[in-house]
Amino acid sequence: MNGNVILVILILIGLIGRSNIITTAACILLVIKLVSLDRYLPALERRGLEFGLLFLTLGVLVPFATERISLRDVTSVFTSWPGIIALAGGAIATYMNGKGLELLKIDPQLVVGLVIGSIFGIIFMRGIPVGPLMAAGITALLMKIVQFIWNKFV
Repeated sequence: MNGNVILVILILIGLIGRSNIITTAACILLVIKLVSLDRYLPALERRGLEFGLLFLTLGVLVPFATERISLRDVTSVFTSWPGIIALAGGAIATYMNGKGLELLKIDPQLVVGLVIGSIFGIIFMRGIPVGPLMAAGITALLMKIVQFIWNKFV
């Protein structure tokens, strides 16, 4: 199937599923292709994740810059149960993201399943796409669990 057709289908799915992120991303890629800027797609593929993480991190750190989060708020993270659990959650999430990145390097065609699974999650489960790394990290965990169960009973 032609890449342009797939992008149009993703735009339609994004509109139906009310996912502005998928719709916008597919639109931008379609425009890049239609105005013959395809030569930039490999660079976007290589650096897109870094730029996305940069902007995500900027968005998360804005409350520090606007001083809505104080030093007292930061210290409470280390002295309260919710804060300690949040630290553990952040550490586990970044570990899972690392495992997801390893999995995508080994088996890059899994991106297709991750994208389609994310679209299903957006449309049918009202989820929010946070990125392929977390999806790949969860996939890596699920694959380890299935492999463990398979080896245990087969």
